[in-house]
Amino acid sequence: MSPALLKMYVSFIGMGCMIASLLTIYLSRFKLKGFFKVFTAVIAYILMITAGLIIFFVVFSGPTSE
Repeated sequence: MSPALLKMYVSFIGMGCMIASLLTIYLSRFKLKGFFKVFTAVIAYILMITAGLIIFFVVFSGPTSE
């Protein structure tokens, strides 16, 4: 697998984490109460930070040679 293709798949994982965090933030704010609200909010923010770090890595690692 080429480095460019690997970078593309890593960016897809980052985008998936952002979509998952969006859905869990929506659930925690509008649909859940109590412990589940706090638990899903923590999971959502962990996913958002992870996605941000992945996208930061992909963007600032520069172009690939292939």
